[in-house]
Amino acid sequence: MTGPAAVRVTGMLPEHAEQVLAIYQLGIDGGDATFETTAPAWEAFDAARLAEHRLVAVDRAGRVLGWAAAVPVSDRCAYAGVVEHSVYVHPDARGQGVGALLLDALISSTEAAGIWTIQSGIFPENTASLALHERAGFRVIGTRERIGKHHGRWRDVVLLERRSPTVD
Repeated sequence: MTGPAAVRVTGMLPEHAEQVLAIYQLGIDGGDATFETTAPAWEAFDAARLAEHRLVAVDRAGRVLGWAAAVPVSDRCAYAGVVEHSVYVHPDARGQGVGALLLDALISSTEAAGIWTIQSGIFPENTASLALHERAGFRVIGTRERIGKHHGRWRDVVLLERRSPTVD
């Protein structure tokens, strides 16, 4: 597709919906990205994610190469500064720095909003995502063993978090 110099990160808009959901489905189909089995309708996707922390990476032609989004982990006020996030990159754009651009932009947007912790659960088989998160300053909290069934088999999930060094 293209290198990171030709990529810009911008806010996710309804006009990106079709491409965002297609990339999500490609990640789902790969088998190591999520427990989900199908991408939701745009209305459900849109309603579940924090509007100010939904980003897309687009190339010069306007094609969406990947996306990142965050959801609150709880509605309890003690967890107001904690979100869980997802990052998905189109298979043709993987290994080109798109995931790092998205994750860096998400970290910037959440810190600017006073969010002190970003967390995620990643299948241990998703070694590229684990490495991406480690490079971005995430640490492994632990492994949730046999946390859920996926296509009829038990799956582990590695729980990671990044605590902001700037948000008190």
